[in-house]
Amino acid sequence: MRAQDYLAETVLGSRDNFFRYMVGFEEADRIRTAPGLPNHAAWCMGHCALVMHRIAEKLGAGGLPDADFIVGAGRGDAQKYGTESVAFGSDPAVESDAFPTLVRCREIFSSAAEHLAAAIRSLSDVQLNETVQFFPKYAAPASHIVARMAFHNGFHAGQVADLRRALGMKSIFA
Repeated sequence: MRAQDYLAETVLGSRDNFFRYMVGFEEADRIRTAPGLPNHAAWCMGHCALVMHRIAEKLGAGGLPDADFIVGAGRGDAQKYGTESVAFGSDPAVESDAFPTLVRCREIFSSAAEHLAAAIRSLSDVQLNETVQFFPKYAAPASHIVARMAFHNGFHAGQVADLRRALGMKSIFA
């Protein structure tokens, strides 16, 4: 297996793992928060989707899809995320009309994972090892950034797992 295919499957696997923790969430739950926990499920999915698209863009694929994001907006709607509402350091709003529906959140997250996986698969061996400037203070080989993305998705799946417990939801292992 090529390294590109392995890394692409790692991203898709992190998406699938994230969705395991979404089992049992209903429409109203997508924006529920709990004391001491920073984010709700809709924010986590939008944030991860935004970052995956940005990484895909840095790897030479297209940017954010207009169908999924309103660039520069502090709030979204039932179909799209506002980029500023899910950017790093944003404060997740709890207004239900500021985030896409639960179905759209999942579609946007899934589409972002597919976009990043396709971008990774398109890289040559040389490109996979080239340094990419992602954050102002973070540059690394493309392969390292992709591995970090799988971790990033897992980190936010952990936030959803904590949220599940705080909301009294059943374990996904039960």
